[in-house]
Amino acid sequence: MKGPTSKFFLALIPPEPIYGEAMTFKELVRDQYHSKGALRSPAHITLHMPFDWPDHKAETLFQELTAYARKLSPVDLTLKDFGCFEPRVIFIAVEPSADLLHLQKEFDRFFKIKFNLFNASYQDLPYHPHLTIAFRDLKKSEFYRAWEMFKEKKFNGHFTAHSVTLLKHDGQKWQSHLDFKLGNA
Repeated sequence: MKGPTSKFFLALIPPEPIYGEAMTFKELVRDQYHSKGALRSPAHITLHMPFDWPDHKAETLFQELTAYARKLSPVDLTLKDFGCFEPRVIFIAVEPSADLLHLQKEFDRFFKIKFNLFNASYQDLPYHPHLTIAFRDLKKSEFYRAWEMFKEKKFNGHFTAHSVTLLKHDGQKWQSHLDFKLGNA
């Protein structure tokens, strides 16, 4: 890639009050378990992992995402309780649904075909939707302390995602950059 690039990723951002509750959990993990990595991004469910994009082609990316998102339908999401990727990550669990998996696969296909961008998956594992509250900077000893609290904790949330959000890295953290409406309604 020639010239300057920016780092982006595509996600679903939950509305209030779920957003605020997730951010409160992230702050609790920072304050009690010394993990602040999850606070470097808004509360979100990743659809497409981070990628570098040439700044001079940004408008093309935005236009194509706008048009493609309109072809897809809003999706209902249910968040239930907590899960983990032992021994570093704790998250609010997102119940997989056919509609959510379809949305993720459609954007994965879109990025591959339109831009030759491939969605990195952690160790080639299948898509596992979640909302991270404790990130990989969580020390193992702190993970086990935190997981003792979260594994029994209950959480219930439901929302309909009417848009997807492109997040952009500002050099320090991820910021919501642009929203793309799902469907034509």
